[in-house]
Amino acid sequence: MSVAGNNLEKNHILLKQHKSGIVTLTLNRPEQYNALSSGLLAALQDALDDIAGDEATKAVIIGARGKAFCAGHDLKELRSSEDKSFHRDLFERCSRVMMSINRLPQPVIAGVNGIATAAGCQLVAACDLAVAAASARFAVSGINVGLFCSTPAVPLSRTVPPKQAMKMLLTGEFVDAETAGRFGLVNDVVPDADLEKSTRELAEKITAKSRLAVMTGKKMFYKQLEMNMEDAYRFACETIVSNMDSSDAREGIDAFVEKRRPEWRDH
Repeated sequence: MSVAGNNLEKNHILLKQHKSGIVTLTLNRPEQYNALSSGLLAALQDALDDIAGDEATKAVIIGARGKAFCAGHDLKELRSSEDKSFHRDLFERCSRVMMSINRLPQPVIAGVNGIATAAGCQLVAACDLAVAAASARFAVSGINVGLFCSTPAVPLSRTVPPKQAMKMLLTGEFVDAETAGRFGLVNDVVPDADLEKSTRELAEKITAKSRLAVMTGKKMFYKQLEMNMEDAYRFACETIVSNMDSSDAREGIDAFVEKRRPEWRDH
């Protein structure tokens, strides 16, 4: 997924562009298939931490330069040490990045080109939404090198039906974009040439809504998933009552009744 903009510096391993309320983060290690090195993980964590407190950001896109979206962890870096504490630190930092996406107030959309394997597939599953180029392929392929993709299994098993997730994890086989769409790993599959445009259009649909309602909804959605149905309904009722008391909800309902476009105040 290519991104143009004066503030993108090609020497940086993570590029950041802010335009009209949408921040685009672009993985920029194309020669390494955008593998998640410790440096790239640190850059992603810093960027997500900054975005979390930025009221001007309403949505986030994660894309990549080159032929691959992300080939997972940098295997050369993983083998550079046999110290358990080194490996633990690396996987824990990757897990923090994925959790930061989940906890980010703003919706995060993956724009997937090429392959997304192992922790790269994990990154797609961790995002709230995903758009894939028709040529994109997905795999949790650690099993092929004797390593079960345990951390990628966490978001994958919460996104893809269990038997499909387990087959991917146990075989390491690639699934194509259409299959990923059927599994629910991605929302939309588009022609390769339309990836950037389609991903941007999805982000713009979200940014046209009330920022308060979107942020409230993302937080509510993930929190209720952890609850039993009775507690989920109780929490949902409290959430929607609070949302109903907002100026945006009042404005939105009034605009609907009056057949006009709403003017969001928290936007």
